[in-house]
Amino acid sequence: MKKGRIVKAISGFYYVNSDGTVYQCRGRGVFRKQKRSPLVGDFVSFQIDENDEGYIKDIEKRANELQRPPIANIDQALVVTSTQEPAFSSLLLDRFLVFLESKFIKPIIYMTKKDLLTEVEREEVEQWKTIYEEIGYEVLMVSTLDLTEDASQSIRAHFKDSVSVIIGQSGVGKSSLLNAIDDTLTIKTDEISKSLGRGKHTTRHVELLPIAGGLVADTPGFSVVQFDGIEANELSDAFPEMRTRSPECKFRGCLHINEPQCAVKHAVEKNGIHKKRYEHYLEFIQEIQERKPRY
Repeated sequence: MKKGRIVKAISGFYYVNSDGTVYQCRGRGVFRKQKRSPLVGDFVSFQIDENDEGYIKDIEKRANELQRPPIANIDQALVVTSTQEPAFSSLLLDRFLVFLESKFIKPIIYMTKKDLLTEVEREEVEQWKTIYEEIGYEVLMVSTLDLTEDASQSIRAHFKDSVSVIIGQSGVGKSSLLNAIDDTLTIKTDEISKSLGRGKHTTRHVELLPIAGGLVADTPGFSVVQFDGIEANELSDAFPEMRTRSPECKFRGCLHINEPQCAVKHAVEKNGIHKKRYEHYLEFIQEIQERKPRY
């Protein structure tokens, strides 16, 4: 019996790194019966037969997991959002941030394609950068076409000794960013689909790539995340600036909508919480309250 970590999954095969050697494995049928599925990032026990075929026998308990992208035991998430092509969307960025906060995964925000901005557009994006930094997020604004050495070093430092997942909608420059900081990678990139105004999926499977002393999962871009695992009374905990103020509300379990003496609404009125972020909160909570129950 060997132990290792799944570093790639494709077409029903799992590639497990054990002491520097990668073995091609299949999952046991018992996992399907248990409704369990091995994920990239899993620590597993596996056995090699006489034909050098591996079979995963057991999956160790996970620290955390995502289903989109399908990966386990994540240290941090690099949220890549473009400033142009496709245009910057604070609503979409907040969806990603809320989702990650609900999973207790540390987000780091990368704003790409700053070289495509006009002066007016750049000023607006810079304002958003400041807003997120004041909340407590680390934000890097980069051009993937011409990364400075300082920017490259700063990005590489984030990867060291960590398992990172890169998320963001198609076409924002995830693969281009990785290629720009490590020219030994051969990740396929593609042009933006001008007619659709969004990118084509250029990454076809999940794989942990060794970059800058850490492991990074490059996965297909996706444009939406669902809040299926978040209840209405939990949503404000996924907004750091609301989470710190909620204990000051008069009513326990305050949803920060119509309740009197709400510390969150008071902070919005006094510009302590950005109005647009609060509007996104209201939009998300309505979505949660209106979702259909699953049976």
